[in-house]
Amino acid sequence: MSTNKLNMTEGSLIEWYAGRTVLVTGGTGFMGKVLLEKMLRCIPDLKRIYVLCRPKKGFSPATRIEELSKLPLFDKLRKSNPSVFKKLVAIEGDLTQKDLGLTPESKETLLNEVSVVINGAASLRLEAGLKAAVEHNTVGTLRILDLSCQMKHLKAFVHLSTAFCHCEYDVLDEIIYPSPVNPRDVIQMVSWMDETTLEAITPRLLGPHPNCYTYSKRLSEALVSEYADKIPVAVARPSIVTPALYEPMPGWVDSLNGPVGVVVAAGKGIIRSMMVAEEFCAEVIPVDVAINAIIAIAWERGRSSKDLEEKVPVYNVSNGDIQTMTWGEILKDGKKLSYEYPFEAGLWYPNGTIRMNPITHYLIVLFCQIIPAYFIDALLFLMGQKTFMVRVQKRIYVGMGVLQYFTTRKWKFLNQKTIALTNKLSDKELKIFYLGNTKPDTQKYLLDVLLGARQYCMKEPLSTLPKARFQLKLLYWLDWVAQILLWGTLTYYIAKWTNLSNTLNQYINLNGS
Repeated sequence: MSTNKLNMTEGSLIEWYAGRTVLVTGGTGFMGKVLLEKMLRCIPDLKRIYVLCRPKKGFSPATRIEELSKLPLFDKLRKSNPSVFKKLVAIEGDLTQKDLGLTPESKETLLNEVSVVINGAASLRLEAGLKAAVEHNTVGTLRILDLSCQMKHLKAFVHLSTAFCHCEYDVLDEIIYPSPVNPRDVIQMVSWMDETTLEAITPRLLGPHPNCYTYSKRLSEALVSEYADKIPVAVARPSIVTPALYEPMPGWVDSLNGPVGVVVAAGKGIIRSMMVAEEFCAEVIPVDVAINAIIAIAWERGRSSKDLEEKVPVYNVSNGDIQTMTWGEILKDGKKLSYEYPFEAGLWYPNGTIRMNPITHYLIVLFCQIIPAYFIDALLFLMGQKTFMVRVQKRIYVGMGVLQYFTTRKWKFLNQKTIALTNKLSDKELKIFYLGNTKPDTQKYLLDVLLGARQYCMKEPLSTLPKARFQLKLLYWLDWVAQILLWGTLTYYIAKWTNLSNTLNQYINLNGS
């Protein structure tokens, strides 16, 4: 075993990973990138990380991984230890293909070398149909499980699920729940049934599930539990994953999925209304905290294989009672910060409001989002420009419709096992692999989220803040002028209609008498 650079005790997390080879699926996604960066930077004696990756847009898997290492989240690593990227190796493969699309040589390499599998690959398109969701999330999991069963040195298989895959339970415990159907039956059904028939029967199959994503992840959990007698498995259930709290840099994010997309759309003045229960706690988890937990779960699963009490350890990776903040508090504070640190080139003054009355919400969306979108596109069309606003609003409408299921319900995720991981790490490692065991500054975090979305998603450097603040002032006065004209016009026509009505009444009264 190589020298331990962090001087950890034998049997610690970092010592356990020393000399091991890890296979990661989903390594090019939001969470996957943070996982790769964290393992390369903080586990110095890790032997190798294989990333299952398919060609995309003309780029080979090797090129994609090479380009990945040039992203801002790897800046710290590139400066301190550039040679470490040699440990990051792309393996061409695809979870949607038979035998993962692996060549015989690649398969043999994985079977001989890998001792830890972290299965994070998934299609996060919450609006996707049943066939696509099952093929990507459930069948893909089955294929990686089958491959893992053949690995000669496997010590831990960690499957990334979601805390929302058992939505019929008021309290989600850290256990495997029985599946309402046999996942293999669903896999077989979607393999031969046409899309029209599938679409017709999907609501009955989903039951309480809001979308096919959570349903397919539930089926995946059932498959993982089936393999508990063959390989050492564990399930990690993150809640809504948000930008980084601390690492690789505060606020880092590169995906507009979920709350970050809402932050950007609201900050640009595109969203005017949201369906949110402001009194409910926001079950979110920063991506770096979630990744630290996943790394620790694999370590705990691998080192406790012999004396494990349960076949499938499950960890709800969520805030729980550690850090409670309501949706109302988040949106109120976030709105205030968005005025101090605005986005560039907003379409309108950001003054959206949260609601729980669906009628009011849909009326505001219709008159303040949909109709203006058609009006703007009409102007762009007349000027010979490319239209986009209606398309954007349709995407936002679908996305918000999916998201509001999670923001209008009360969730409670028990996370005692996840918290217990903090007692098993040394003090030094607990600092390196922070697990949310202390309460951070939520105001600073919200600001980091806003600035992270601004810099890393929208590519708007902080140097443009003065310009953005000036634009915001213009939008503020434009909003006031528009409101004065709107209400003035309405008042004028109401008054005119009232006068006309009074005149008609007088005429009727005179003729009647």
